[in-house]
Amino acid sequence: MYYVYVLKSLNSGRLYTGFTQDLRKRLSEHHGSNRGGTKYRRPYELIYYEACLNKEDVKSWEVYLKSGMGKRFIRTRLKRFLSPTG
Repeated sequence: MYYVYVLKSLNSGRLYTGFTQDLRKRLSEHHGSNRGGTKYRRPYELIYYEACLNKEDVKSWEVYLKSGMGKRFIRTRLKRFLSPTG
């Protein structure tokens, strides 16, 4: 099983999209690692994830979510969660 996920930075409010086979391990790496593009915007909150059966599907879903239409999809789908008033 593969997972595509979206994190929200609690400091900047920016979103980060990625994919993995082990969601718990990957989230732990985002929170504890001093490498990569997420270290400067910690801490993060998992706001969305979806499971896919194969790597090709999850990679194409990740590419879509990183596109303009995909970002719009996430913001629309999670509108109440992402608003300042909740």
